[in-house]
Amino acid sequence: MHWAGPMGAGPRLAVWALAALLAVVTGGAALAATGQPTPWQVGMQPAVTGVAGEVVVFHTALVWLITGICIFVAVLLVWCIVRFNETKNPIPSRTSHNTLIEVAWTIIPVLILVAIAIPSFRVLRDQLIVPTPDVVVKVTGHAWYWSYEYPQDQGGFEFVSNLVEEGDLQPGQPRLLAVDNEFVVPVNRVIHVQVTAADVIHAFGVPSLGVKIDAIPGRLNETWFRATREGLYYGQCYELCGARHAYMPIAVRVVSEEQYAQWLAEAQQRFAGAGTGGRLAAAEAPAH
Repeated sequence: MHWAGPMGAGPRLAVWALAALLAVVTGGAALAATGQPTPWQVGMQPAVTGVAGEVVVFHTALVWLITGICIFVAVLLVWCIVRFNETKNPIPSRTSHNTLIEVAWTIIPVLILVAIAIPSFRVLRDQLIVPTPDVVVKVTGHAWYWSYEYPQDQGGFEFVSNLVEEGDLQPGQPRLLAVDNEFVVPVNRVIHVQVTAADVIHAFGVPSLGVKIDAIPGRLNETWFRATREGLYYGQCYELCGARHAYMPIAVRVVSEEQYAQWLAEAQQRFAGAGTGGRLAAAEAPAH
């Protein structure tokens, strides 16, 4: 970082400390807005699914655990520096083994790892075991956009979703996150998402929904979510998949049952013409 004028280490630390304090004190402005990241964000995006809530709790617990370990190690280092420096110990000890310490530094890390593993496996189980779904949608990653295929019981249509370029953004649409066709689902319903790719490896992820899974050509992975709050939730491709990796966002709009039924009727007319579904939409999509 370049400073406009001379500034010593003390003032620099003071500036960083003040910035951190303001980020915490301002709370609402600092916390991530629902569904998308915000400037000066502190913490993870608010969770709107049970799985996402588990991820946030697990993440916070790990942060506190890591903080405690770091403080403990720092205290040990300072104690060793003060207690065993050359001035206080002109004749160094020749002790080479301490059975109690050696057993402790083997067993304690194992116990810490077990304590981490148990909730980790619980979260992983909840992510991977899909409940009986209300809606099943197939998501395919392409270079570089997403396509969404709804089954016959939901209208039987397919469409592609492309990034809204910066020059075409409407008021309120976030740069590099807004899309032309959103992934629409009903609130409080189990959404079973089948994920694959048509060309290279992609990764489908939406933080607020607690969803992140690889999209691999020739393989059908699956995940699920049940959003408890209406809104628009953004995600991105989380894989370094090619030249426009950063330009294939995901927008999931969670709506009421009535709005979802209305959207299905409109989507059938818009995307399912002539039985070509997403192929027509893809042909009309802007080239990337």
